[in-house]
Parts: sequence; structure tokens; C-alpha cells
Amino acid sequence: MSLIGGIRPPIAVLSVLLLSLAGITALVLGRADNAGVPKAVLTSQQHFAEDGAIALRASIDESVTDVTRSAALFSAGRPVSGDAVLDKLGSTYQKWMGTAVVEIESGKLVAARGETVPLTSVDTSALGDEGGLAPRMVKLRNGEVRLLSFALLSWPGKPQLLLVASNNLKFPGISLGQFRSIAVVDRSGSILSSDGIAEPEQVRTSLDRQEITASRKQLKDFARSAAREARQDPRSSKTPGTGGYQGVSGSLLGGRMLSEQSVAGYATLASPEPGEITTASGLGLSVVAMVKVAEDPTRPTSPVFGLLAGGALLLVGGIAVGVLVGTVQRPLIRLFLESRRLTRGDLTRPVTVPGYGEAHRIGGALERLRRQLMGERADATGAPARPRGPRRVGTRALLVACAVLLLAWSAPLMLLLNRADSTAVVPQQLVNDQRERTDTLSDRVRRALNEGEVDLQSVASLIGNRTEPAAMDAVLERTVHENQRYRSLYVVDASGEVLARQGKEPRVVRSERAAETSIRLLGHGGKEPVVVGTAEIPGRDGAALVGEFRAEFLNALLKRPGLGVVRLVDDKSEVIAGNTGFLAFDSLPDEHLEDLVAATGQTLGRKARAGGVLYRHGGVRIAAAAPFAGSGPAESLGWSVVSWQPADRLAIPEYDTQNRTVLAGLLGAAAAAACLGWLHIVVARPLRALADRAEALAGGDRKTVLFPQHHDEVGAVTRSLELVRQQLQDQRRQQPQRGTPQRAGGAQDPSPYGPHDPHGPQDQQYVRN
Repeated sequence: MSLIGGIRPPIAVLSVLLLSLAGITALVLGRADNAGVPKAVLTSQQHFAEDGAIALRASIDESVTDVTRSAALFSAGRPVSGDAVLDKLGSTYQKWMGTAVVEIESGKLVAARGETVPLTSVDTSALGDEGGLAPRMVKLRNGEVRLLSFALLSWPGKPQLLLVASNNLKFPGISLGQFRSIAVVDRSGSILSSDGIAEPEQVRTSLDRQEITASRKQLKDFARSAAREARQDPRSSKTPGTGGYQGVSGSLLGGRMLSEQSVAGYATLASPEPGEITTASGLGLSVVAMVKVAEDPTRPTSPVFGLLAGGALLLVGGIAVGVLVGTVQRPLIRLFLESRRLTRGDLTRPVTVPGYGEAHRIGGALERLRRQLMGERADATGAPARPRGPRRVGTRALLVACAVLLLAWSAPLMLLLNRADSTAVVPQQLVNDQRERTDTLSDRVRRALNEGEVDLQSVASLIGNRTEPAAMDAVLERTVHENQRYRSLYVVDASGEVLARQGKEPRVVRSERAAETSIRLLGHGGKEPVVVGTAEIPGRDGAALVGEFRAEFLNALLKRPGLGVVRLVDDKSEVIAGNTGFLAFDSLPDEHLEDLVAATGQTLGRKARAGGVLYRHGGVRIAAAAPFAGSGPAESLGWSVVSWQPADRLAIPEYDTQNRTVLAGLLGAAAAAACLGWLHIVVARPLRALADRAEALAGGDRKTVLFPQHHDEVGAVTRSLELVRQQLQDQRRQQPQRGTPQRAGGAQDPSPYGPHDPHGPQDQQYVRN
């Protein structure tokens, strides 16, 4: 028999699938992974650490780039003193803890600003070596760590100077909330800087001091674990197909204290593009974010439902398989054996006729053929008796009945049972994380716009009133090449006429190119928002440097895994950027989000604050909004970042149970459809066609040749019927030879009917002369 055909393989596969599914259902539906801390909370901490790593990496890379670019712009102009360089840097950038200018040849300190820069750790003789100007981390006597960035100041005929900028490893603009702490960890697992845990002397009670001590110990344990995990390859640290963050990231479970459990996320500083190495990503740093989560002891974890569902499937599957074996498989095998007996010449015993459907028809035809092989005429054996009542039930009806029986188990699982409706418990920590991550993202976009405007001011001040257009092109080309946030960068006079340009053709019309506002939003009513930064060039009678931000730059800032849909909206709640497709200047999807943006835009105290909400109207959904809050020209825009995502996409126990239940129902329906469809193709349809051919053969059709289509039971019965047909033809050929008189000369009396014609006279009488 064929391995894929026949009656046995589909039924056997169906039995194995249903038995396996029953076992899986009993084991999985009653299980609750991390019942105390849902998996969604662990994943959220991982994403929070990734946000911190992205912010720290961008801050370090931006700081290093600002130092080198500023030094290059100073070197391209007239020679200035070290004090002038540091004063200009201090007025333009407020990001370094301390700056200094050192004469390389003599090692003399020329100028210094801010805190004392640890110059003793700088070997000026090795600056010319490969990687001599690479940033490095230095540990101070008080245990703090500083990142030193270097750049050369070179003018013809002047001693070469070294510009040094010192910065700490604090996180820029990370919203921690009330109960979270975050730390920067090196390769060995040592904490270089941390935030979020109070000092023991800042609290009053001994219980609070014990909690602080336990939190610091737990953070150190997480730091060592994160450093071990950071040593692996990022490609092997993730589940295949997840993609997302380019570095190593994950989550950790810590100890319990009272009813709370410590949870942490970790992430290494990784470059934004695969295979690329930036200054920050080469330092070997990792970010660890820790939070204490309250456990929910009331969450149900009973395995009763899974056991009942698995037992019900065993019962239903046993009935379906029993019906198939008793009413389809056994009658077909009996027909196969009976047909083989007839071909061997065993005609003494009547054919055992099955009781239902096509098998009954084929069995009746075999009995008539047995009588014909014993010498009876085809018309003497009678017409085929059509089954009546329950005997009319055919194989297709039996398959449909089994399908209905199995769907009676699958359909409730897919549609009715274990529904996580509006009563699903969404951990408050997820709402807090959505709010804090959205606030961090809002601050990152605001800082990016401020940094772009500061870059424009720095370049405009260096251009001054003596720079020729050719030199302007060189400065603009270097700025566009080093900074990917601008699509177009150009210098305009007071009337808006372009004097020098790099990048694409300006989108801003001539009358709007020069303005007093440093950052503006243009393009209303168009297909794409146009964000423009403007910086006045001193001494050029109203000339200005204009930079148009790339739309892709803003969209890329909003791409954060685990936040759902993210939109950047203006002061009118119109969309101007997003992490997915959007229509420019379109409104938010519903009024609830618009109300959330309006509510968070209200000033509480000194500034507006981010807000997070759990909506249950029209489906459970987590949403958050964070307005621009801070300093810089971007704050006056009144923009906000909004994010939302449905709760059913999160790994919450209620939704996990619902998804597993639906999956069990789908697997049951798929197994039934596959195996019963298999039976219909290889058994039901061929058996129905075989029943018609068998009845035609028993009714006297000797011309139609029966060809087996498959090497299975139906094909075997077909081959046996073909052999019976050939035997009946031979039997008819022999009958006229015994009863036909001979003519003179040995010739037979001609007959109008051939020896193989079934329509010839079968009771002709021949009389001798």
C-alpha cells in the first residue's frame, strides 16, 4: 500500500495528532509563566534599558562629534586664543563638565573652564599614534568616572594645541519615575555611575535604610549578571526572527522583599546600524535598569481547565476515530478481501455486504458478479438495490459527521472560552513604563532639535562676515557630511536669496527663509512637514544659515520597540512624524488621545508633565503622552510625543491564556480539516466513483476497463473488479463456441453480433438440419 494513500494512514495520523494535542492542551492551558511577574513586565524593563543605552550612546557620540567638529571649524578660520575657543564652546554648548586647551609640545595648560580636567592621565607624546585621539575613560580620586574627548587645534605658524573636554556618564533626559534606578556598567561588571537610589543619610527610618542597602546590593548583582550576558554575540542572544535592538539586551529576575520582586533590564551600547562601530559602542559599556514590581498573588493558575479540555478532546477524538474505523476502514478492508477471494475463484460463499453507503453498493455488486461468475446471466441477478434509511449514509456524510464532532470541541476554544475581555488585569507597571518611556522619547526628540539648532549657531558664528562663498561651501559640505540630520543646508541674505548651498533643493519659499524664530514648522497643507532651523550670521546685514531637517531623521528617533504606535504632534495635535506610516498634519485616531495630549500639555508647577492612561473603551489599550519640557528653542514649539498600543499584544497572563486557548482550537480544527480532507481525497471520492463502476459492471457493462488510480485499498478493489470483468468476457467467449453449429467447410454461421458484444442475443437456439 502507498505510504500516503489508503484508509489507514489518515486515520492513524489523525489519532496521533489528536492524542498529542490533548496532552499539550492539558499541560499548557493550565500553566502560568512567571505568575508573580508577567512576562510583559520583564520585556518592558528590557526595552527601558535599551532606551537608556540608546540615549547614552547618542549623547557620547554627539559630544565627541561636537568637539572634533568645533576644533575643525576653529582650525579652518583665523587663529584665536585658547580662552576664546573655550568661551565660544561654553556659550554654544552646555554639556561638558570641564574643558581645557593644552599646548602639545610643552604640555602647558593654555586655558581651562569648569571642573578640573584630569590631564595627568593624558600622554601627549602618544597623540600621534594610531588611535591616540580616541576618547578614553578616566577614574577620579572620588571614584567617579569621566570620559575625555580630544581634538587638535592647528593654525599655520602657531604651536599645535589640544582641546580636551570632560564629561560624566550620566543619562541625558531619562525619566525614571518614582521607584526605578539605572546604572552604567563596564565590562567587568563594576558600576561606573548610577541614579535613582537615595543615599542612606537622605532617609529617616531604619526600614528605609535597609531597603536602600538591599537595593544597592541587588543592583550590583544585576550589574555582574549583565556584564556576563554582554560578552555573548548579539546575534546569538536573541530569539531567531525577533530582530530589534542591535546590541545584547535582556531581562533579569532578582530577589523578593516583602511583596515586591526586583526586576531588571540590561542592554549594551550598540551602534544604530549593523556592523558599524561608533565611539560609544566601542567603550564596552552596558546599561542596567532596575525596578521593584508588586506581585499579584490572586492571579489564577489552576490546571483544571487544561485537564478538562484535554479529556474532552480524548473523548471526542476517540468517538471520531471509532466512527472512521468502524464505518469506513473495516468495510473497505472487508471489500478488499472479498474481491480478492472472487478473483481467486472462491465462489462458494456469498459476499459479505457492508451495511452503509458506497461500501454497501460495492458489496452488492460483488455478490451479483459472484453469481454471474457461477453462470447466471446479468439480468437474472437483478437490479442493484438502493439502500434506504440509515444505510444511505455514505462516506462523505460520515466524514462530515466526524468534522462536526471535532469542530464541536475546537469552535468553543476559538470563539468562546477563556476570553480576556475588559476585566483583564493589566499591571500598573506597564502603564508607568509606557509613560516614562514616552517622556524619555519626547526629551530625546527635543534635545535632537536643540542640538541641531546649536550646530547651526556654531557654524553661523564661525562663518562670520569675512568668509567667501567658496569657503562657505566647504564649511557647509563638512557640516552636512558629519551631521545626517539635515536634508539641505544653505546661507541666505536678508531678502532670502541663496548665497551658498549643500544638500537638496530648498523646500522653503524665498519669503520664509529668514525669520527670527530659530526653529519653525512649515509645509502646512502639503504632503510632508518641513522643520526648519535658522541661525543669524553675525556681521552680514541679516544673512542667516538655514537648515532643513530630514523627515527620516525625526521618524527614526521615534522608532522604539515595545511602545506600539508613536506619533510626534504639533501644538494643534496634528501629526508631523511617526514610527509607522502616517498622513502629514492628520489628526490623532480618536478623541481620547487628543484629550490626553491636551491634559498633559497643562502646566503643573513649573512645567508640563507626561501622563499615562489605561483605556477600556473599545478594547483595552495603554496610551501615554509627553510634551516637550526642558530648555532650548524646541520647548517653545509646544510639540508632544504620543504613544499607544493594545494590551492584547502584550504577554499578560490573561491574554496568554486566551491565545493558547485559541491556538489549541485552531490546531484541532486544522488537524480535523487536514486528515478528513485527506480521507475525502484518497478514499471518499474514489470509493464513490468505484461504486458506480461496480454497479455498471454487475449490470452487464463489459467494455469499460477499470483502471486503479492509487495503490491502496480502493485501487486493490478496482484491480479485482477488472480481473472479474476479464473473467466474464472469457466466460462469454466460450459459451457460443459450445452451442454454435458448423457450416459446410468448417465455417461458423455468421452472426450480426460479435462475440464481445453485450447487446447480442444470449438465449439464441440453434437447430440441426
